[in-house]
Amino acid sequence: MAHARAHHRLRIGILDLATKSARNALYGRIMNANLASIMPQVLGVWCEEAGHRVTFVCYTGGEDLLAAFPDDLDLLFIGAFTQSAQLAYALSNRYRRLGTITVLGGPHARCYPEDALQYFDYVLGFTDRAVVKEVLDDCAPYRPVGRLITAGGQPSELPPLEARWKYVAATLKKAPTIKFVPMIGSLGCPYTCSFCIDSTVKYQPLGFEQLTEDLRFLLRQVRRPIVAWHDPNFGVRFDDYMNAIEAAVPPGRMRHIAESSLSLLSEPHLQRLRRNGFQALLPGIESWYDLGNKSKTRRTGLERVKQISEHVNLILRYVPYVQTNFVLGLDSDEGAEPFELTKRFLDLTPGVFPAYSLLTAFGRAAPLNLEYQRAGRVLPFPFALLNNNHAMNVVPRNYSWPEFYDRLVDLSEYSFSYKAIARRLVANGGAIPRWMNVVRAISSEGWGRIQYHTNIRRLLDDDPDVRRFMEGESDRLPGFYARRIAGDLGALHRDLPDGALMHDPNAYLRSSATVALSPMMARKANSSPAGMVVQGALAEH
Repeated sequence: MAHARAHHRLRIGILDLATKSARNALYGRIMNANLASIMPQVLGVWCEEAGHRVTFVCYTGGEDLLAAFPDDLDLLFIGAFTQSAQLAYALSNRYRRLGTITVLGGPHARCYPEDALQYFDYVLGFTDRAVVKEVLDDCAPYRPVGRLITAGGQPSELPPLEARWKYVAATLKKAPTIKFVPMIGSLGCPYTCSFCIDSTVKYQPLGFEQLTEDLRFLLRQVRRPIVAWHDPNFGVRFDDYMNAIEAAVPPGRMRHIAESSLSLLSEPHLQRLRRNGFQALLPGIESWYDLGNKSKTRRTGLERVKQISEHVNLILRYVPYVQTNFVLGLDSDEGAEPFELTKRFLDLTPGVFPAYSLLTAFGRAAPLNLEYQRAGRVLPFPFALLNNNHAMNVVPRNYSWPEFYDRLVDLSEYSFSYKAIARRLVANGGAIPRWMNVVRAISSEGWGRIQYHTNIRRLLDDDPDVRRFMEGESDRLPGFYARRIAGDLGALHRDLPDGALMHDPNAYLRSSATVALSPMMARKANSSPAGMVVQGALAEH
């Protein structure tokens, strides 16, 4: 019956999970629509071009997911980051009961295929038009273990903005104030940061002529748009990018936001970025000891702080909004110094907004994760907590958990104190950068995280279940986390499949044919029914 469906016009749902919950803070209500992904839109174009009917939804937290799609869908594609995995699993379970074939794509599918194969008919790795065609032509249920399909690499080209515009426009309507148009000019990254999902993906620019045409089209749709570049590292081929933008956009007609590396942000480049309307840049600093290739410095410690601070202050003279990205808990960190150096950086660079990520090993995202798994340092935190902030699933090498959280809370309070907010307000130029900095600081990204981290620190002392779980002494999920996930899922919590709350944190290691497990790990693997299902799934594919 399912194969028969593939020979007529399919009723297809495409769901882009931009968030994991309807419980949004102020910043989420304002900004979630701007977190829309590009590939679900691309997928919609490819499905329509194949002759099928598409219902497209970008979930921003305000939509009713129980009524978002018709009940008679033939095929449901879900694009999800790992933090939305449990929501995706619940939806897949619900729609499979209705007879729908379900497909998972996006970062979670790439990072945790072993787990996702238990809950979807298809799990997609790298996805190009041929992979989508294979799913559409097959359109069959694969249960209890799904089918893994992946292309040899990222697609060589994507549909133009005009082709996906109706999906972009529908999502922009959900943004109450600031509206970002998602665009991308390259895939992969030339850098090899050990924790990054793009570190092993070959850098691949897309067509610059098409980029120019896309920007011309955008100017015909929106009077003065804001473009959010989704490139993992914007501007690697800097002159080609700027030439493509300048060929399409008159001065003052478009604004841009991009994530880039300090090594690309020289003063001549900054001058050109300002002329072309770049309003926000997000460079990665990550660590004061490691990963210096992106900042073009081999210095460490205080010398590096001073050098990078000088560089970031230079950027702020040309670009009004700068967010610097840090990873906390790296193995190179030890004692108070990394945290105190970050405070010193904020003193020297008052206009910057600091974004702190906790070290997180996302399954297959990076080869370094195998080392963490070999060492038994990866904790089985549920996927819903793995958003770089609500759980650190790698046991720190040089800190006890109480010490780490003491230092994390202290740094967060320093970064988002009234004094720091006021200094940031004075140092920033322009109404939107000032407004964004204040809202982010007093909402979930600042004060909200201080409250959350403070609560975790308290639980480490007061809740033995939390302490044992985080020390790796127990794999039983503490009630605090279970209640939080249930609240995030809301009515869909009852649709979460049995066993889907937890996962095997060492699935990547166990699936590697070249890795010999230690006796202790082997016993754990053999005692896990889920682990055996996962191994069987990979053996078949």
